[in-house]
Amino acid sequence: MTLKTNVLEQCENAKEASLQIAGLTNDDKNFVLYELAEDILMNKNRILKANALDVSQNKGKISDVLLKRLKVDESKIKEMAEMVKSVANLEDPVNKVIAKTQLDKGLLLKKITVPIGVICCIFESRPEVVVQISALAIKSGNAVLLKGGSEALNTNKVLVEIIRESIKDNKGMPEDAVLLLETREAVKEVLKMDEFIDLIIPRGSNKFVKFIQDNTKIPVMGHAEGICHVYVDKDADVSKAAAIAFDAKCQYPAVCNAMETLLVNERISDKFLPLIVQKYLENNVEVRLDKKAFNTIKSNNELSSLIKNKNLKKLIKKAVEKDWKTEYTDLIISIKIVKDVVEAIDHINKYGSGHTDAIVTENKAAAERFMSFVDSASVMWNASTRFADGFRYGLGAEVGISTNKIHARGPVGLEGLVIYKYVLIGSGHIVDEYVRGKKNFLHDILPK
Repeated sequence: MTLKTNVLEQCENAKEASLQIAGLTNDDKNFVLYELAEDILMNKNRILKANALDVSQNKGKISDVLLKRLKVDESKIKEMAEMVKSVANLEDPVNKVIAKTQLDKGLLLKKITVPIGVICCIFESRPEVVVQISALAIKSGNAVLLKGGSEALNTNKVLVEIIRESIKDNKGMPEDAVLLLETREAVKEVLKMDEFIDLIIPRGSNKFVKFIQDNTKIPVMGHAEGICHVYVDKDADVSKAAAIAFDAKCQYPAVCNAMETLLVNERISDKFLPLIVQKYLENNVEVRLDKKAFNTIKSNNELSSLIKNKNLKKLIKKAVEKDWKTEYTDLIISIKIVKDVVEAIDHINKYGSGHTDAIVTENKAAAERFMSFVDSASVMWNASTRFADGFRYGLGAEVGISTNKIHARGPVGLEGLVIYKYVLIGSGHIVDEYVRGKKNFLHDILPK
């Protein structure tokens, strides 16, 4: 069987599965998800064995940060199972009445949520994403084609095998509701399958997302770079700001909601910058400073003596224009001193990716201005950018974070995996009577 024929068969099977899963009840879907959670735990050794192979094959070929994302341990397997249960516990997103209108006596129009159909998700090295997306697809009544990074292929194959074994004919759930694409060439074929695929969700670089958008007729929910910012205002609590700026960068630097650029108000820079830079250096974070920030650090006696240490000195560099546009996903931070909240907003809207940006301040007016004028999917006040996550937002999990201005924006959970349709219920009504003036529309908005 050729690659093209194989991909076509997968897409056809996914389409058929999407029609079957769309008709399952919430109780049926939840039963399947709870059993899947148990099956993941029961197959712990199988998952660990496959992941150990991926890790050994990629050691020295990818960065330590990416290797960390790739590794699965018993704790992560438990998290996968808990995540599946948390999705089951969410409200069913399907068949919810969004609006109800009485067009005329005996003529009722309802707008209800329905599954999108077949979704193709292309993502990075974290194998747990396979389980997250599969659970969300099952709960929302969609079929899903999954393509993870090649570095995680063995783990992804085992996870998909476990999912398919678990859901097969369980409460009428078709195993082809979850399918795995194994190669880049398969993805190129999928891009041609607009007859079967309803939505593509790519998670990767801006270049990668643009490639997908430029090479398919299928709608694309784009999640490109996460160039996230924290702005420390002149009225910030310094200790609070230091904790947030450290967490946003260092808690998990390899993910899209980690901070890449720290903006500091010039009126607090002498007090705050030495504190946070020292904390970064002590934790092996490379610091790239604009001219003002560099001079501030250089003139600080305590920090100046600290960076005489050869190992720490190499971590301090001068920032260049490219730094403001770069998603590092590593222990690297660019820092810029700005005049005020207006300059911070302008910088973010110019260089940011529309993902997540935060302000640290005790000034309510400054915070409200920031949150109103920063054009991002998530804006935060006195909180780390790392909170921009489907699970932390209470969505159960996420298929990705959308920076598009479409039906779903920010962390995309169940609500982003449904669309709507109109259901009209009449009793022999015909348009001709309204055209000829025999009847008139009421258009009464009814409670849902």
